[in-house]
Amino acid sequence: MKKKEFKTESKKLMDLMINSIYTNKEVFLREIVSNASDALDKLHYESLTDKKMKVSKDKLEINISIDKDSRKLIISDNGIGMTKEELEKNLGTIAKSGSEDFKENNEHKKDIDIIGQFGVGFYSAFMVASKVEVISKAYGSDDAYIWESEGIDGYTINEGSRDNYGTDVILTIREDSDLENYSIYLEDYEIQTLIKKYSNYITYPIKMEVTHQHLKDKENENDKDEYETVTEVEVINDLVPLWKRKEKDIKAEEYDTFYSDKFFDYEKPIKHIHTKAEGTIEYNALVYIPSHAPFDFYTKEYEKGLQLYSNGVLIMEKCQDLVPDYFSFLKGVVDSSDLPLNISRETIQQNRVLKTIAKSLETKILKELENMRDNEREDYNKFYEAFGMQLKYGVYADYGMNKDKLQDLIMFVSSNDKKLTTLKEYVERMNVDQKEIYYACGESVDKIDLIPQVDAVKSKGFEVLYCKDYVDEFAIKMLGKYADKDFKNVCDDRLELDSKEETEKLNKKNEESKDMFNIMKEAIPEVKDIKFTNKLNNHPVCLSSAGEITVEMEKAMNAIPGVDNVKAEKILEINENHDIASKLAKLYNEDKDALKDYAKILYAQARLIEGLSIENPTEISNLITSIISK
Repeated sequence: MKKKEFKTESKKLMDLMINSIYTNKEVFLREIVSNASDALDKLHYESLTDKKMKVSKDKLEINISIDKDSRKLIISDNGIGMTKEELEKNLGTIAKSGSEDFKENNEHKKDIDIIGQFGVGFYSAFMVASKVEVISKAYGSDDAYIWESEGIDGYTINEGSRDNYGTDVILTIREDSDLENYSIYLEDYEIQTLIKKYSNYITYPIKMEVTHQHLKDKENENDKDEYETVTEVEVINDLVPLWKRKEKDIKAEEYDTFYSDKFFDYEKPIKHIHTKAEGTIEYNALVYIPSHAPFDFYTKEYEKGLQLYSNGVLIMEKCQDLVPDYFSFLKGVVDSSDLPLNISRETIQQNRVLKTIAKSLETKILKELENMRDNEREDYNKFYEAFGMQLKYGVYADYGMNKDKLQDLIMFVSSNDKKLTTLKEYVERMNVDQKEIYYACGESVDKIDLIPQVDAVKSKGFEVLYCKDYVDEFAIKMLGKYADKDFKNVCDDRLELDSKEETEKLNKKNEESKDMFNIMKEAIPEVKDIKFTNKLNNHPVCLSSAGEITVEMEKAMNAIPGVDNVKAEKILEINENHDIASKLAKLYNEDKDALKDYAKILYAQARLIEGLSIENPTEISNLITSIISK
């Protein structure tokens, strides 16, 4: 029969289909298997409405075989098959989908889970095949036809032969080149791997001859082990995915095994969330909260996202749009038949369906985390130690757009018992007359505990939240308030713990010492101010911050690549009740040069307490040695 050209008129379009739409050549098998599944679905649905059709769904299947000698990969089904006209219509016109036509023309189309939509998936076969043959016999017909093509030059349709109804897709795999190893698609293990990856949950059995090495029975115990090669036809897909089964029928061990097999993590997850949505948009989801962060979680290389399926067929390995950044630790799968795929089936169109699924999932996960926090606190603490920083990042990111969702999930170590506490729990414990939520920042709980201002606030009977992650203070600043209580950094120079009379007395002393402080500032001009304080108990000196940028924020921001020279406005505070105060007053009257030296030393001490470096340690060392030796 004379070769026909494709009705889409241009070889350029075929070239685009083969070389541009799909980024992974391996998806060709997914597309062909999905088409076979559609053919089986069509036959099944037709038999439900036509009682003359004697079709048993239990006998519907897909078979895969390999002939290495002729380099052929064959995918067969016993589905509805195609007539000569349907071969012409469906395979002779690129982007013509017989599956979509079938669905649109069926009065029960809402109940039909047909995978194929755009009709171009079939042509992905030419990415790996130099020749494609389709032998098909329509159900109820006596005639079979063979469609044959070697690509962009066109196709032929001739009479063929097939014992039963259904379709065979025969791919002649390309010869290997310097750049591509096509022979891999003639290996049993590779085909099985691709089926497991993309088509494991097709609802019909996918059968294939599988070769095993079996240990032969020994006639005598001392005989050497001998093996024999046995080839058996096996079902290589799982048919029904775990997430489509009823939760009450699934054991905890099954959930854990699925997680470890699917995501290669052999530590049990903290929790699984199995949910199903029905209504306008339907989907099934199985989401896991891991027990630990992966090694690359806080690197640029880490990719978030859930696996996205459409009717059991893998569409995306990691769909980032299904989870917000603050839930990027989640692992799991989402399966929906309502997703409008784009023509490559590798990605999905960004539309309200995906956004609706993502929003629904987010709400479900938030509720599960709240339940863990309230009723499974040990598990929640374990989760928070691993991923709490991500939640605090979520509070801070996007200009605080999500802070109201996350503020009751974040926790900080409490000065009361050095255990994690929520903001709500802190506020419930607050003294009646306490107006602010006190917090302190540092590199670790132990170091924060040694900050002089922390000691002072605790001595007044107030609880302090310890912020040991770099993002903590940024999140707190973004929150601004919680339960109408302002946050107050204990290292803020505006921290007020004294009575009105004590404050007035201290202000008077600072005013009287103004000239002395001005002389000291000549030695340490980098400080914004110097003043006496009465909030340090037995500590001689400390640094406090003025303005929005604190000392801890300065350290965190300067640690970011490309950012440097961020400076907090620092105030040197000196304990008015410490012996050093009277020593400074004496030096002011007797030796102003020595007063400047003391100022440098006190400032260096305060910087060390805050975990800041000293710009000229040699000078400070010499000054201390000089004073000691007198």
